[in-house]
Amino acid sequence: MNKKVDRNYLEIQSLDDLVESKNPSDQFIICLIDPSNFQLNKFFYKQIGKKHHWVDRLVWTNKQWIDYTSDKKVKTYVLKKKEDLVGYYELILHFDKNETEIAYFGILEEYHNQKLGSYLLSSAIKNSFISNPKRVWVHTCSLDHKNALINYIARGMKVFKKETITI
Repeated sequence: MNKKVDRNYLEIQSLDDLVESKNPSDQFIICLIDPSNFQLNKFFYKQIGKKHHWVDRLVWTNKQWIDYTSDKKVKTYVLKKKEDLVGYYELILHFDKNETEIAYFGILEEYHNQKLGSYLLSSAIKNSFISNPKRVWVHTCSLDHKNALINYIARGMKVFKKETITI
């Protein structure tokens, strides 16, 4: 069965355009995973992705996960509540184009509806600008969380491309 999916590409070109959302509680922290830990990326990809049709990496071997997460252009940040895992995002630094992509982004279902998505996205955008890119971009689709597109726009990102694909 084929399904039509709407995909939106968004960008932000300056940190000055960020409409930041603050941490809703001092119980939450966001930290860079250094050194990389492919098991964390794999865990979040599977747990968050199962409701949003993230399937591309399900066939990856552990070696493929390790190669990906240990690449110097990939940065993974994790949101925690004390020691509990809450959410994550992956940034890919495209040095050749001087831009940063927010490749994967999400919060575990049990932490939805706590205003954590806006806080996590603010962090993702701020950390994307560390390498001083000319833009930060992301794509989202109609399979993602119902508030994903709203959140990206609310943080100051602008749609630069729309398409409908069939999966």
